[in-house]
Amino acid sequence: METPLITGAFALLLVTISLLQPLARRLGLAPSVLLAMVGTMIGILATYLLYTPRTDAFNTIANVFVNPPVDSEMILYIFLPLLLFHTSLTLDIRRILEDIGPILVMAVVAVFVATGFIGFALYPLAGVSLVACLLLGSIVATTDPVAVVAIFRDIGAPARLGRIVEGESLLNDAAAIVIFVILLGILTGHQALTLSEAFIAFGRSFVGGLVIGTVLARLAVSVLPLMRDLPLAQVTLSLALPYGTYVLSDQFVDVSAVVAVVCAGTVFNLYGPARIHPSNWQFLHSVWEQLSYWAASLIFLLSAILIPKFVEGFTPIDILLLLVVILAALAARAVVIFGLLPILSTIGAGQRVNSKYKTVILWGGMRGAVTLTLALSVSEHAGLHHEVSGFITKLATGFVLFTLLVYGTSLKPLIRLLGLDRLNARDEALRTQFLSLALSDVRQELETAAKDYHIDERVTGKVLKDYEERAAAAASETNKLEELKDWDRVRIGLIALADREQQLVLEHFHEKTISGRSVSKFLTLTGRIGDLTRSEGRAGYIKATRQPLKFELGFRFSQTLQRRLRITRPLANRLADRFEFLLVYRILADELVDFNNQRIRPLLGDRVADILEDVLCNRQDETIQAIDALRLQYPEYADALESQFLRKAGARLEETAYDEAKGQMLIGTELHQDLLKDIERVRKASYERPRLDLGLKTSDLVSAHPLFTDLPRKQQKAIRRMMRPQFATPREKLIRKGDRGDAAYFIASGAVEVRAPAQNIRLGRGDVFGEIALMTGGRRSADVVALGYCQLLSLRAQDFKALMEQNPDVREHVIQLAEKRQLMNTDKPEHEIEDPVVPQFKEETPAEDLLQEEDGSVEQNGATSDTEHADQNSVAVEKISVEVKVTDEICLTDTAPANDENAPARPSEEEQVDREPTDTKKGTASS
Repeated sequence: METPLITGAFALLLVTISLLQPLARRLGLAPSVLLAMVGTMIGILATYLLYTPRTDAFNTIANVFVNPPVDSEMILYIFLPLLLFHTSLTLDIRRILEDIGPILVMAVVAVFVATGFIGFALYPLAGVSLVACLLLGSIVATTDPVAVVAIFRDIGAPARLGRIVEGESLLNDAAAIVIFVILLGILTGHQALTLSEAFIAFGRSFVGGLVIGTVLARLAVSVLPLMRDLPLAQVTLSLALPYGTYVLSDQFVDVSAVVAVVCAGTVFNLYGPARIHPSNWQFLHSVWEQLSYWAASLIFLLSAILIPKFVEGFTPIDILLLLVVILAALAARAVVIFGLLPILSTIGAGQRVNSKYKTVILWGGMRGAVTLTLALSVSEHAGLHHEVSGFITKLATGFVLFTLLVYGTSLKPLIRLLGLDRLNARDEALRTQFLSLALSDVRQELETAAKDYHIDERVTGKVLKDYEERAAAAASETNKLEELKDWDRVRIGLIALADREQQLVLEHFHEKTISGRSVSKFLTLTGRIGDLTRSEGRAGYIKATRQPLKFELGFRFSQTLQRRLRITRPLANRLADRFEFLLVYRILADELVDFNNQRIRPLLGDRVADILEDVLCNRQDETIQAIDALRLQYPEYADALESQFLRKAGARLEETAYDEAKGQMLIGTELHQDLLKDIERVRKASYERPRLDLGLKTSDLVSAHPLFTDLPRKQQKAIRRMMRPQFATPREKLIRKGDRGDAAYFIASGAVEVRAPAQNIRLGRGDVFGEIALMTGGRRSADVVALGYCQLLSLRAQDFKALMEQNPDVREHVIQLAEKRQLMNTDKPEHEIEDPVVPQFKEETPAEDLLQEEDGSVEQNGATSDTEHADQNSVAVEKISVEVKVTDEICLTDTAPANDENAPARPSEEEQVDREPTDTKKGTASS
């Protein structure tokens, strides 16, 4: 077959694809449906022209379509990696991970259910083996969600619903192809597996694909910074990644190539934005969107052209079998949607889905190009009997045609029948109010423009009259908004704030004031805020905006690494990320306050705007409290981050000024490029985040602690070997009442609160806590909570005992401290308090260094009879006591709302909040 002829046929297909897009929009059909129809007609026409005896003039071009120069393997290798990788790039991965439970059930479980339902339903009637029937089930188990998701977007369905359907389809293809490969190997005799071995093979292939995809994607992401200013090179690397992953997984490692490509795209999407310039990331997405459009259209068209060849020899019994496949597939999907999804929502693993949306998802289970490609591979497989391959190919092709022609054309009428295409009462009321305000503003601007351009008043009057009439008609219906309840109008305002916040994040990202490291996290957050606001209203908005102020699981894991293994770098990185996040989070809240006053107040009224402002102000206060807690501990780092943000903003302003000057022809291209180079140097420096030093070096903490400052270096060195540095976060419970004492804690910086039965005691730098349980051998008598970020020195029980034995002055101070603290920790009279020094401690410690019982007498012996020595000890204890007074107490109890999602917002007219006063007193343990 000549190359020019193939090239011409390829060009003809591209022209067909381009012309079908506007036609599909005009007819109101999904493009995939129209592509299947036209592709089938091309296949029928080509077959007729090739075999008709009337003429041979078109035989050459017709043969290109009847016997295309591509097979199933070429289609899979050329087009499938592109489609899978692009789908992974477009998904909001962090939001997908939030719904990973429902998605995995809808994808993996649904594939097994569909395969089993279809296989066992066909087996009694088909006259072929059960494995062949199950193989057909795995082929038709894949779904094509493109049309359904597009319709969801058109009708304004919840974004979460679209994400579940997209995520289901992505993993659905991966799981179905893995099952297909295993069953095909069994059917052709290449594999002889039992049921358990088949499940093990599925797991190995699936997990192996995850590993290969993750490793290769991380390698690709690590190379991206080398191409910082070369977007074409970055796109080229991203194009090589899916193809290399697919070939390596399929040919060399023998794991699922589909899973590997999906995983590679997911990892690239997750970490890529932090390594690529924002404009380059947009460029990469644009290129991939075009590549995916070509791949999806061509694979659909090429597969559809072969449909007449696949269905050749269709008999009445095949029609009956096709009907069985249709009913079994529909029943399997119904079991998953109406059976498993409610269970997930009941156990809290997923959000409830409306029954109308479930019906649309059920009816929207269309099959597409992947099913046709797998059917093509079966028809070409030499190891299969022609009856088996014909059985699978005909039924798979017929099922695809049915779903496209029946489901695809009836989906929109079904949506209209269910009323999902109409605005609800809340949106309709908002539409009339917004339309009235917008038309009035447009009329005023048109009037001003007419005067500026000296347009005749006669002409202007006609245009303005039209806008006046439209604005008046809209204003006459604005009473619909007033008929809504307050909570409905508040929800409208909060949804507008959530959507605006997402837009602000993108604006900051485009202006390069937010790093790629942060933008994906912010977009995930704003999406979550919007979803919870739509489902739970004001409570959902407050819950979602407080969530990021908490310390997430990754932060706690890094904290555990620091405490257990003394690995501080992950914790420092997490803390630096939190610092950067909070600064931008505060800026976004400030901008939302302005948006509320300027745009929402005129639309929804003062009462609603005041409620929204109250919510935003509460969010501002909580964010500022979280920032202040960090600033008190690391003031220099806070200043460095704010300076860095200003430098980014300055670079953006410079770039805007130079672009405007070039656009106005004030400067030439060469000068413009030279100025931009200077900006890039400044911007590159501003993106290098300063390194955060946690200040957890044991030597520094010990030498700075008032108890150990005056000790000789040799003793300090010995103490350092015993101590373990520990970093505590605000509201973290360091000691729980009733637990066994295993360590004592020396505060190097920060403040804690001892929550005793009688009163709350605050302790600061130089204080000790947790020592009473070690000295009495009893259980903890109070909870101890960090008030802010704290740097502590922890000492295990045996090391604490050794420290007391080796340092008499420290021991005397700690014993005195324990006596006073024990009095503070209980409401019993002083004479009922037991001696904090237990007998075994007395026996193992020299008698001359111990305090006596209640009469306070001192044992007389040679070592202690020297009054001068006793006076010196007294002076030493007094000196230490003076030095350990709290000098830098951090009072941060107001950070509680930032870490408690159930903490109430500022009280409004709609809710009353009862706050219990806290009896908090300043401790005097070291005075």
